[in-house]
Amino acid sequence: MKVRYSYLPQQFGNCPDLWRNLKKFVPTGDFTLGKPLLKFENKFAKLMGTKYAVGVNSGTDAIKLSLKVLNIKPGDEIITAANTFVATVGAITELNAIPVFVDCDDTFCMNVDLVEKKITKKTKAIIPVHFTGYMTNMVKLKKISKKYKIPIVEDACQSILAEINGKKSGTWSNFGAFSMHPLKNINVWSDAGMIVTSNKRIYEKLKLLRNHGLIDRDHVKICGYNSRMDTLQAVVGNWIIPKAKSIAKQRIKNAKYLDNYFSKIDGIRVPPRPKNYKIVYHLYIVFAKNRDKLLKECKKKGIEAKIHYPIPIYRQEAMKFLKHKKGDYPVTDKHCKEIISFPCDQHLTKNQLNYIIKTVKDFYS
Repeated sequence: MKVRYSYLPQQFGNCPDLWRNLKKFVPTGDFTLGKPLLKFENKFAKLMGTKYAVGVNSGTDAIKLSLKVLNIKPGDEIITAANTFVATVGAITELNAIPVFVDCDDTFCMNVDLVEKKITKKTKAIIPVHFTGYMTNMVKLKKISKKYKIPIVEDACQSILAEINGKKSGTWSNFGAFSMHPLKNINVWSDAGMIVTSNKRIYEKLKLLRNHGLIDRDHVKICGYNSRMDTLQAVVGNWIIPKAKSIAKQRIKNAKYLDNYFSKIDGIRVPPRPKNYKIVYHLYIVFAKNRDKLLKECKKKGIEAKIHYPIPIYRQEAMKFLKHKKGDYPVTDKHCKEIISFPCDQHLTKNQLNYIIKTVKDFYS
């Protein structure tokens, strides 16, 4: 049996209603900041429970433009997670700011208890990364933010509809950055991103920043960026957003099914699942003994398991200027040797899930 990782052919392979929507849209020529984008923004804001949403060209720019609103300057320090994907750090370094890393815990998010010791006079923002579908402990982080008067930009690119105590990711601060990259839970056909906020001043500034700083065709108020979400992608977004809750629900159901069996296998350790968290499983990751051999066996048996990520961002060549060394973030390093990601998406069949479980169980027995 084959258990693929990418579900895109299934998600978009049979969608005649979407093709009808696209065929109706193309003759309008409404390709730049068009009506479907405004519709998508309104739907997304409603889904998240915020007043506003601003469509941009990627999750990376969603973070970057949020930092620009905060007037981040070269040399400013931005605290973020040591195990994040490069996009988070790229948004920081594009502004010539300095990423300051914090180690993670077994929820794959930054260990908030380690944040305060990283704060200096140069610290101008904190970017918690709601990694894999979990959320950073925002209850604690909000207290730190308030104590030191340091703003938060939530990188919620992997955790749309995740919650702590019923409050959604991206809504704990003035900035929630999301990605609609094709591999995300809510996805379109290319790069796209969204920023949510309930602050009108921030909303107006973001709209300027994403569109060259233009008030209208003839008046440039500030120097901005070319960071608009393509209206074509918004058409796709409008098609998929009604499915957002059901997608999250099925991923959670699949993860619980895998958890139930994996927790009984000696050799697999299931991460903590806090009761007050709603985890949406953009990535389904567990800890595994003899991880590399298990990965090889899974691939041999047709299961497209993956490692997210084998080399942490703080040890990548691009980060040499920070002068970190292996061991500076021990939990992150430990995870790199132990974690394995299995397919968990909404299109998997029960037979495929059972095949994953059997393959892992047979490996350890």
